[in-house]
Amino acid sequence: MSRPVVAIVGRPNVGKSTLFNRVVGRMIAIVENTPGVTRDRLYFEAQWLNRNFTLIDTGGIEFKDQSTPLSSLMKQQAEIAVEEADVVVFVLDGKTKATVEDEMVAKFLRSSGKPVVLVVNKVENFKNYEVESYEYLELGFGEPIPVSAAHGMNIGDMLDKVVENLPEDDSEDVSPDVIKIAVIGRPNVGKSSLVNKMVGEERVIVSDIAGTTRDAIDTPFRFEDRDYVLIDTAGIRRRKKIAELTENYSVIRSFRAIDRADVVLMMLDAVEGVTDQDKRIAGYAHEAGKAIILVINKWDLIEKDDKTINRFERDIREELAFMAYAPTQFISAKTGQRVHKIIELVDFVAEQNCHRILTSTLNNELREWLYLNPPPSDKGKRLKILYATQREVKPPTFIFFVNDPELMHFSYQRYLENQLRKTFGFEGSPIKMIVRRNKEEKE
Repeated sequence: MSRPVVAIVGRPNVGKSTLFNRVVGRMIAIVENTPGVTRDRLYFEAQWLNRNFTLIDTGGIEFKDQSTPLSSLMKQQAEIAVEEADVVVFVLDGKTKATVEDEMVAKFLRSSGKPVVLVVNKVENFKNYEVESYEYLELGFGEPIPVSAAHGMNIGDMLDKVVENLPEDDSEDVSPDVIKIAVIGRPNVGKSSLVNKMVGEERVIVSDIAGTTRDAIDTPFRFEDRDYVLIDTAGIRRRKKIAELTENYSVIRSFRAIDRADVVLMMLDAVEGVTDQDKRIAGYAHEAGKAIILVINKWDLIEKDDKTINRFERDIREELAFMAYAPTQFISAKTGQRVHKIIELVDFVAEQNCHRILTSTLNNELREWLYLNPPPSDKGKRLKILYATQREVKPPTFIFFVNDPELMHFSYQRYLENQLRKTFGFEGSPIKMIVRRNKEEKE
């Protein structure tokens, strides 16, 4: 099940960002800080009442003043966020009456058909609020929820209402033996063309216009007696060319596809190279623990010599250093060059992502690793690694029991990860390592 999306919208200066920061920073039980994804603080993965969702902070919606490019862009951002959202949190300023601008935003939200949770921020006197709230009923979203984002008051009631409106958390009706493959990447890198080549028919509309695909499209197919489902992530519909900030919302569609997938095909454009948006999408897949293959498309457009592929490989590894484990495949989705090799890689990395090591085998190897490179010490106290065990797969997750977790330097943890890969493989799969204090070692 992919994470639902919750968008915070409203006119400028009503406290949307304060509410966003309050929710992700204080009130949520689990917050994921994905490398690259939340750098601009537009997205944050959060949880409330055991429901996971992606929270979006938007710029203020201004219908009156569209004269400046910035105000127009902020409105476009908010419109796209609402289009992507499963639930909208509409924020008003409790220090003022509902304005004409608020009413215009309300009209826009009613036309969207999305569930709306009406929130009045900056409320200081909750006792007398019920009398003051009647004026907001005319907006058409029922009784508003008063909050004070600055002081963290009533945020829980607001989130209860949000979770109540989230879509049902139903499981997918897909056999566990079927490998689900998410084809992700920026608009116009060739995702739909690759899907069509892999399934051998025109199942997805292909166009040179960025954003032709509107929604994630599932395409079941069978190859050599094995069943697969290809998830082609949508681009973004654009009435005109708009700034990169707006295009960021296409990332959300990739998030949803990644959540549902077993294997991720991260498509890169050989002509354009690795962009910041590529890093965001790839970083999310890495943190989600999915098996990953880097697919470099449009290879037929590159002038080549005997060093070209090595140079491209080196550049990609430098830009995506956090996923050095991911195999690469240079293809042309247009001509079909090397596309046939992708399924073989998919089977391989899916198996690696599910690989499980016996505890006895793991600890026999661990003793050898510790002998070859003894653990470090700090201020006269040496790290002791007593034993390790694999807790789960998808991704392979290992727990190392030690005398003091603070003595585990990141460089030594990286050494252990390298030894795990050297000994057991795990190609194409991230590895998660958990360091815990052994109870018997507590002072």
